[in-house]
Amino acid sequence: MAIEEGKKAPAFTLKDGKGETHKLSDYAGRHVILYFYPKDDTPGCTKEACGFRDLTKKLEKEGAVVLGVSPDDEASHKKFAKQYKLKFPLLSDPGKKVMVPYGAWGEKMMYGKKTVGVIRSTVWIGPDGKVVKHWKRVSKAADHPGKVLEALQAREE
Repeated sequence: MAIEEGKKAPAFTLKDGKGETHKLSDYAGRHVILYFYPKDDTPGCTKEACGFRDLTKKLEKEGAVVLGVSPDDEASHKKFAKQYKLKFPLLSDPGKKVMVPYGAWGEKMMYGKKTVGVIRSTVWIGPDGKVVKHWKRVSKAADHPGKVLEALQAREE
């Protein structure tokens, strides 16, 4: 099932760096910004995470919650969150059971070479559980959180 704007987002259940379980259904009635990133504590991923961190209050004002997802384990997420004071959950998906249906795992170009891995992407899920917007390939990690906030602020209720 490919992610399609206007369609129901696939359900998921993943653990965060504290070992707590998060389900999409836990966030019913809220906007969910589900962003997929390759690896904790790497330059692009750190810039993106810190961008979401710095915009947390504004995103919350728009009724949104941010969830980061990568294949890293819970211990890695805990360390990454602590090091950069990230207040939003970082979810572990080592088996790619959420990344695959969300289109965040697959073939990509890296340094001019085809490879398979995490595709940096973001899915905005509305309060009704439907996909509002899908950023299929995020090229500028540092600028992306601002673009997500702009999209939220520009929405029509």
